[in-house]
Amino acid sequence: MERTFVMIKPDGVQRGLIGEIITRFERRGLKIIDMKFVHVSRELAEKHYAVHKGRPFYDGLIEYITSGPVLAMVLEGTNAITVARNTMGATNPADAAPGTIRADFGIEIGRNLVHGSDGAETAAFEIGLWFGDEIPGWERDVDRWIFE
Repeated sequence: MERTFVMIKPDGVQRGLIGEIITRFERRGLKIIDMKFVHVSRELAEKHYAVHKGRPFYDGLIEYITSGPVLAMVLEGTNAITVARNTMGATNPADAAPGTIRADFGIEIGRNLVHGSDGAETAAFEIGLWFGDEIPGWERDVDRWIFE
């Protein structure tokens, strides 16, 4: 099973969309392995978004992600990274397919509700950064009806 990191950003939390967003991932069949509510420090934000340092939007991104609490999650499932990203939709909500989180609830790229790892290396880095090395595992009985 593959694992991925997903974060409900401050706009998703402030707008009261946590339950709706989690429901969408669970309905796809992804399993929540770990989850925590975090008030993001500037240090954590800078580590998380280090790949964007020097870009014009970097300072605004750091300010935004530290502006309010986020919900950080580790999700697991077959092709979890791709499934999670498809559930979220394109980064720019204006380009996202109908039925995705970003298309249904977002308008602007700077307030696109969720973040998800874009590949296996990124997922490993982000899970380690936000959760450390010990991620609990558990068996979900319904998995036999979701995964072959």
